[in-house]
Amino acid sequence: MEHISRKDTGVPISWFPVPEESELPEDLQKLFRKAREKIGFVPNVFRAYSFRPERLSAWFSHYRQLHEPTENLDAAEREMIAVAVSMENGCLYCLIAHGAALREALGDPILADRITLDYRRAGLDERRTAILDLAVKVTREPLECTPEDIERLKGYGLTLEEIWDVIEIASMYNFTNRMSLACGMLPNEEYHALAR
Repeated sequence: MEHISRKDTGVPISWFPVPEESELPEDLQKLFRKAREKIGFVPNVFRAYSFRPERLSAWFSHYRQLHEPTENLDAAEREMIAVAVSMENGCLYCLIAHGAALREALGDPILADRITLDYRRAGLDERRTAILDLAVKVTREPLECTPEDIERLKGYGLTLEEIWDVIEIASMYNFTNRMSLACGMLPNEEYHALAR
């Protein structure tokens, strides 16, 4: 295992050792290859999480399921939840990585950056604001969540399964944010230029 550093700085992308790609199980090597083909690089979160390969596989499977768009909760809205939660938690890695994903999903880099920095002042409609309000409530004060939160989103046309997804995506990013923060993960520099 080695400490992989951010380009040219010597700063490691994680405070934990990062296995060589060739040491990983074939399914993870395949995941890394697919990432290179699709976005041109391997996200540092994959490299950092590969310290525990079996858990990277489980985490990524869960991540993929949560980002599968549905009729009333599209890919961009799922990324909005990721950035709203990550801003609440101050997670640099997820703000940079999912800010880039949101720019791509929306096709509007200015709106995406505004949502990433402060969704409340980004000019979103009431429906999207309500979705993100619940995600932040799950993050900040989950004991304050009530059946009225569910009814509010039902009133905007979300199904119970999609409301569950809002809560589950928010919860998953709370986990991911804490892992990123506690392990010293740094985002790939390539994210900064994506979808601009």
